[in-house]
Amino acid sequence: MAFFGGIRTGVLAVATLLVVNGCSPVDSGPTDEEKEPHFVLGDSRFNEMDWNGAIEAYEESLEVNPHSAQAHYRLAQLFDTKEPDPAAAIYHYEQYLKLQPDANNHDIITQRIDSCKQQLATDVYALPSAPAMQKQLDSLIQQNKQLQSQVDQLNGVVKQWNVYYASEQAALKNGSSAPQNNSAAQSTSPTPDDISPEPTQQPSQPRTTTRTPSVGSKPAAPKPPGVRKHIVASGETLAGIARKQGISLASLQAANPGVNPRKLRAGQSLNLPP
Repeated sequence: MAFFGGIRTGVLAVATLLVVNGCSPVDSGPTDEEKEPHFVLGDSRFNEMDWNGAIEAYEESLEVNPHSAQAHYRLAQLFDTKEPDPAAAIYHYEQYLKLQPDANNHDIITQRIDSCKQQLATDVYALPSAPAMQKQLDSLIQQNKQLQSQVDQLNGVVKQWNVYYASEQAALKNGSSAPQNNSAAQSTSPTPDDISPEPTQQPSQPRTTTRTPSVGSKPAAPKPPGVRKHIVASGETLAGIARKQGISLASLQAANPGVNPRKLRAGQSLNLPP
């Protein structure tokens, strides 16, 4: 019995010496993580300000030890401050807190996570400032008003052309145009002359001079009585000429059967009916 008691005392003494000398087989923590070769390389590159190289080394350290809280923490710091990537920083911060829930810097890490989330939201949902938005809105409203005004003007022109076309069709169908002194009809039924620019000055009528025939020349054939001429000015239309001359459009067209009303040109001579 004394022998076995001596053995037990010896075993207890050896165990006590192992604990005192720090040779316990269960010895793990941040110190061991920081001794991993890739982690050491990452620290070296970090001190050399080789941020990309440090990131690569710490990621390789995680491949060796996926539960390395210190490697996650180093990567979070790099993605937060050196190589900005808010999403990656949030991930590594959260992994660090998951592996070290009782970390002394828990509150600081939580604040950094919130800051990274705000930065990420700003990058994804970047919106202009309120004054810039208001200025852009005012500009769009002004452009809309200008476009609406142009549309209204064009609609008015189209309406005038429709009225004019209808009156011309009715005149051709009846064989005569409306009386020229009907001011009410003119005011309610505008013609394209109200749209086309009027010439500032009308060309004067060609002056006819009587020349004494020379000896041996044949006398010119006399012009039929009552035949008048009109020289087309720039911007004039057949309907406008008829109204100015006090004649009907139908009679003017009848006096000029070969003239296309849509192809009048400046300087063209027209026959005016008596």
